[in-house]
Amino acid sequence: MRTFIALFLGFSVIQAQVADSTKTKTLPEITVVGSETKSDVAFIPDVVGTQIYAGKKSNLLILDNIQANTLTNTMRQVAAKIPGIQVWESDGSGIQIGIAARGLSPNRSWEFNVRQNGYDIAADPFGYPEAYYNPQLQSVQRIEVVRGQASLQYGPQFGGLVNYILKDGSQMGKALSVESTQSMGSNGLFSSYNAVGGKTQKSHYYAFYDRRQADGFRQNSQYNSNTAAINLNFQPSKRLFLGTEFTHYNMLSQQAGGLTDAQFSQDAQQSFRSRNWFRLFWNVAALKARFEMNESARVEARFFGVFAKRNSIGFMPSAGITALDTKDVNGNYAQRKIDKDAYNNGGAEVKFLQEYDLGGKIQTLSTGFRLYTGATNRQSSNNGTTATNYDMNVASGGTWNTNIDFNSKDVAFFAENMFQVGQKTQIIPGIRYEYLKGNAMGLRNGAALANQTFGRGFLLAGIGVTHRLAAQKLYANITQAYRPVQFADLVTPPTTDILDPNLKDAKGFNADLGLKGTLGNRVLFDISLFYLAYNNRIGTIKQQNLAGTFYNFRTNVGSSYTKGIEAFAEMNLLKMAKNSLNLFSSYALNDAKYDNLKVINLVGAQLVETNLQNNKVENAPKHILRSGLQGNLFNMAFSIQYSYVSKTFSDANNTINPSANGQNGLIPSYSIWDSTLGYDFGRFSLKGGVNNLLDVKYFTRRASGYPGPGILPAEGRNWFLSGGIKI
Repeated sequence: MRTFIALFLGFSVIQAQVADSTKTKTLPEITVVGSETKSDVAFIPDVVGTQIYAGKKSNLLILDNIQANTLTNTMRQVAAKIPGIQVWESDGSGIQIGIAARGLSPNRSWEFNVRQNGYDIAADPFGYPEAYYNPQLQSVQRIEVVRGQASLQYGPQFGGLVNYILKDGSQMGKALSVESTQSMGSNGLFSSYNAVGGKTQKSHYYAFYDRRQADGFRQNSQYNSNTAAINLNFQPSKRLFLGTEFTHYNMLSQQAGGLTDAQFSQDAQQSFRSRNWFRLFWNVAALKARFEMNESARVEARFFGVFAKRNSIGFMPSAGITALDTKDVNGNYAQRKIDKDAYNNGGAEVKFLQEYDLGGKIQTLSTGFRLYTGATNRQSSNNGTTATNYDMNVASGGTWNTNIDFNSKDVAFFAENMFQVGQKTQIIPGIRYEYLKGNAMGLRNGAALANQTFGRGFLLAGIGVTHRLAAQKLYANITQAYRPVQFADLVTPPTTDILDPNLKDAKGFNADLGLKGTLGNRVLFDISLFYLAYNNRIGTIKQQNLAGTFYNFRTNVGSSYTKGIEAFAEMNLLKMAKNSLNLFSSYALNDAKYDNLKVINLVGAQLVETNLQNNKVENAPKHILRSGLQGNLFNMAFSIQYSYVSKTFSDANNTINPSANGQNGLIPSYSIWDSTLGYDFGRFSLKGGVNNLLDVKYFTRRASGYPGPGILPAEGRNWFLSGGIKI
């Protein structure tokens, strides 16, 4: 018998069997993600394109159906149905998305492998993996989030994969469509999103321009951003698909700086930094091809490049937050610090999928390789101008006291095989080999930096298992992961720091055991246990040489683990054609601790060594809960959502009482309510919302440096209103 299984986002599972006298084949799951389903979350099917997702913990978010504030990339709403996503909410513009999971750091999502349409968009995935650029969510069709075995296909990360898939015109029903959405909101917010796209028999395309600007919710926090992209796709034959795309992004943001706890309690919107600025220029280009060799084999190739700049300038005194930015007796401000980064990266990924017969059953093999090269140039000077505006010039007579070149090269190969065992069980083993080489040289703080080269290979292995139970699946996996020595680790200040010549990359593994699926036609759920081991963590400890001089020693300081639960359930309370009323809840328990963390502090004139074993990992809240009610009733859509995040520590010492500069101390728990309401008039639509309905005063981050230092407040009550037209 041959089994056909179709999974629809309305939670129905349809199965049918037809006679087959030769062999058995379980056809791929079909996940319908069109807007007519009104569902906004799904599990990624076992096989998509050339990639195997079976055995992995995965989620698919459909942006057209999400009732959330996508205007300012409010990720606590957008990712509400993915349990355990922690969000740093210190940037009301939504320009800088900072997310993490399983006790990892949300700093610019650097523990995730962040991609757009399947290729890297971070500054340098190996040397400097911060995702400064994130797509404007109005342009995104769906978001893939994969954990567990994601490291086999995507390389160095512990958090997993976040892949933003942009609109490309493939869902449009005619050759030319135009859409425009104009928005306004609190604090002078204005946004204009305009797009054109279409689909013909052999091609589809999409292009958009987005302009967003606001005064910001704090003093000295104005910003503006411009994003433009074009996506062209051509299918000359049934088997061959070709495409090209280009994205340009630029942003200028005034940085309000951090606050002490006393200042935050007094007025969370105040700012004592008026001359700090941050700017990005980001260009991303890609060529892509897909070829269907036959019914059982296909190959995909992507060639991509990132050409970008990151600039910052500001008053950053050594005295930190307590030093006010004031004029001297001559009426002049102090000089500012300038930092300039330039990134020029390129790579190619080729993936191949082959189905073959083994023992009368269809098996699936996915293989691929990756070539990558990255070049980063970092310049820094303490001799910026005394101006108040954005000005990256060095003052007369000043010099660039830091000028470093960092280059990285990567060659990788992976293979995964989905073995079909019987009708219900799949076993998915896999391996990845990666050779990575990094090189740093130049000038740091006025001193020559010794040419440092760090080359090594990694072999990762993993295995996953799934077993079908009617409309549910049991799944389990355990997979190795690593995080390479970063660019910053290789360029420690030579006058004050020493790099451990035996510095090792961080290594560990992810493990999942869960059950997901549907109950009847109304409940969608996924509940799992997980364990994350993070070994050879890199840090800095104080040491003393024979001359009695103290210095910072950059080395492997210890290891940590996170174990916990990730659970999601959604119930459709109203089952009517094109109408729905859904109640959902997602919850994560993160027990993140250090099992070994050596710390050496200077006490008086003596070095005292301690071990922070059993301390909580910083920025790792134990409980994250998000629940809500969503409805789609007769062209009206609405949502009300509750978010709770428990307290967490800002440092590995688990400091409770805040320091005078606000950099260390407890980050209190908080609870937030959000709401949205929209109406579809056909070609016209209206949508509005209120974030932080109860105007809760809270913060999610204490920064030790830029863009702080100190507490970075989250946004209070704010609203938005959008009007759109599609022709």
